[in-house]
Amino acid sequence: MLNPIPSLEDLQIETLGPCTVPSPLCPNTTSFVNENSRVSLLTDSLAIEEYLAQGKPLPTFEQAGPRQNIFFDPKSLVCGIVTCGGICPGLNNVIRTITLTLYENYRVRQVLGFRYGYAGLAPDSPFPPLFLSNTDVDNIQEAPGTILGSSRGPQQLEAMVATLQKHNVSILFVIGGDGTLTGAAHLAAEIKRHNLPISIIGVPKTIDNDISWISRSFGFTTAVEAATNAIGAAHCEAKSAWNGVGLVKLMGRHSGFIAAHASVATGVVNFCLIPEVPFMLEGEQGFLKALEARLARKRHAVVVVAEGAGQYLFETSSNGERDASGNIKLLDIGPYLKDAITKHLSSLNIDFTVKYIDPSYLIRSLPAGAVDAEFCMELGLSAVHAGMAGKTNMAVGLWNQNFTHVPISVVTGVRKQVNPRDMLWQTVMNTTRQPYAMI
Repeated sequence: MLNPIPSLEDLQIETLGPCTVPSPLCPNTTSFVNENSRVSLLTDSLAIEEYLAQGKPLPTFEQAGPRQNIFFDPKSLVCGIVTCGGICPGLNNVIRTITLTLYENYRVRQVLGFRYGYAGLAPDSPFPPLFLSNTDVDNIQEAPGTILGSSRGPQQLEAMVATLQKHNVSILFVIGGDGTLTGAAHLAAEIKRHNLPISIIGVPKTIDNDISWISRSFGFTTAVEAATNAIGAAHCEAKSAWNGVGLVKLMGRHSGFIAAHASVATGVVNFCLIPEVPFMLEGEQGFLKALEARLARKRHAVVVVAEGAGQYLFETSSNGERDASGNIKLLDIGPYLKDAITKHLSSLNIDFTVKYIDPSYLIRSLPAGAVDAEFCMELGLSAVHAGMAGKTNMAVGLWNQNFTHVPISVVTGVRKQVNPRDMLWQTVMNTTRQPYAMI
């Protein structure tokens, strides 16, 4: 959906103080970024003209990249890394890039890996932090998951600050999604309240690609590629049977980007159901009738549904129950839709088969593909440059083909969703040819 455009004031990045330490990066091989370099949020010329005509300053992001002068003295610097939430392709890539950049480029003293998410920052954690070295992270990008482990849920802020002080950590790199970054913002505020020179840098991680004002999050392209394999299998099963239906449930709690992009990429999906676009199940204009018509014409169909779609169809609800990350628990639309399809087609007294595929855990436990691996490296580099320059309470992102610094409050303020009026969804509709009357 359309998100409100933040103001230039909203986009200002917090810093710990003036940068007075010359960067150890080689000036002959490093393109230092001017502190005043900005990246425009707006690309439409009409929108830009409207802002200028109203006398409003254009909303712009601070550009990411190495600074000629930095805040921290690398020789005495201890940095920490923590991964939170569900696993995702590319986590180890980001850990590796951050670690190697800190040691090889900035020559910091030590890098610690806090284990099992924010639980590793609790004072009573049974898992001491890992002392990461270049050797420890060598080739970890080839493995899925995270060598640090992960968990969901918050910890007491003062206790986490005390743990950072205990280990003399001056920069903490937090890799996680919306809930994790919200926790990082609270941690940064607590650190600020104590007037401590500790930087909190977020690296957004959400396989659903639902973080606002960031073009894409790492792991997403790998997920789409893997999802197309599942859809291909469903298509094969469907075509191999008389009145065959291949049903695939993909990740996407509130945002259907994986389902939408994978449906377009394969070109074989006949129905794409996502949380942003409500659909009717029953009735002459409903999904089941449309599926019946499709089978009458082609004798097979492929249906892709995002996990958060159709929650309003259930007679019961989760009653607002939340998981450890604060996410509302969803009811399982996949089996529900399979049962509904089976019941409807059975009432027609025809031969049919329904093959249901849920590849969710297979997808998120993959190593990063080539595009994501490159992207993770660029994100990790940008995160380190930001931390060394004393930036804090911010996340690194990509916007308008540039890496940027984004305040955490901006990326967690509103969830990014598929806009039913934008080109992506129009392309889905053109590709699937599913009836508009369904929605």
